[in-house]
Amino acid sequence: MEYTVQKLGYMAGISTRTLRYYDQIDLLKPARTNSSGYRIYGQPEVDRLQQILFFRELGVSLDRIKEIMTSPSFDGNKALIEHRAKLLEKRSQLDQLIANVDSTLAHSEGGITMTNEEKFDGFKQILIDDNEKNYGKEIRAQYGDESIDLTNQKMMNMTETQYADVEQLEAAVHEALAKAMITSDPASEPAQQAVDLHRQWLSCYWTTYSKEAHAGLAQMYVDDERFTAYYDDKQPGTAAFLREAILIYTA
Repeated sequence: MEYTVQKLGYMAGISTRTLRYYDQIDLLKPARTNSSGYRIYGQPEVDRLQQILFFRELGVSLDRIKEIMTSPSFDGNKALIEHRAKLLEKRSQLDQLIANVDSTLAHSEGGITMTNEEKFDGFKQILIDDNEKNYGKEIRAQYGDESIDLTNQKMMNMTETQYADVEQLEAAVHEALAKAMITSDPASEPAQQAVDLHRQWLSCYWTTYSKEAHAGLAQMYVDDERFTAYYDDKQPGTAAFLREAILIYTA
C-alpha cells in the first residue's frame, strides 16, 4: 500500500512538515514522487518511519538515528528487540512513579500513612536503575555485588534533606575542580581540596571509604569514556586531572 505525505503523517501522528524535514536531511526519503509532485511512501518507508519514531521516543537525536540506520550493520529486527527491552525498562520506571503517586494520594486522603522518605522512593529507585544500566557491570566487577547492593540501599534510605545535601556536595566538587584546573597542578592545595570534597561525596554513598577504592575509581574515570565524558563535559582533561589529584591524595 502507498501513502501520500498527508496520509502517512496522519497515520503516524506526526506533521507533514516533520516528514518533509526527514526527507531534506536524508533520514526518510519517499519511495518516489508522482507526476503531480507529491511524495509517495511505500511499505519499506512505513517500516523505517516506525523505527525512527521508536528511537525518537527513547530520546535519541536525529543525527544519531541517521547514523545508526544508515550503518551497513543495521539490523531492523535486532533494533526492535532492543527497543522493546528499553520500553519495558521505561514502563517499569513509570510504574514505580505511578505507584508513588497512588500512595501519595491515598496518604493525602487518609487511607494510609506515608513517610516523607517514601514520597521520594520512586525517584531514587529510577536513579539507581539508571546507574545500574549505565555503569552496573563495570562497578560490580570492580567492587563486588555486595558492596554495590549496600550502596544502593544506603541511597534508598536517604532522607530528602540528605539527598539535597549530597547534590550540593556534588556541585561543590565540580566547582572546586574547575578552580583547581587553573593551577594545572594536581598536587596544589585547590586540587587536593577538590579531592577531599570528592571523598566526602563518595562517602555519602559508600558504606566504608578506602584509599584503594578511591584510587581505583579514579582510574576508571580515565579508562571508561562514559565517566570521562561526565567530568570533561565543561572542560576537557578534567577526568585525567582528577585522577592524578586523587592518586596524590591517596598515596
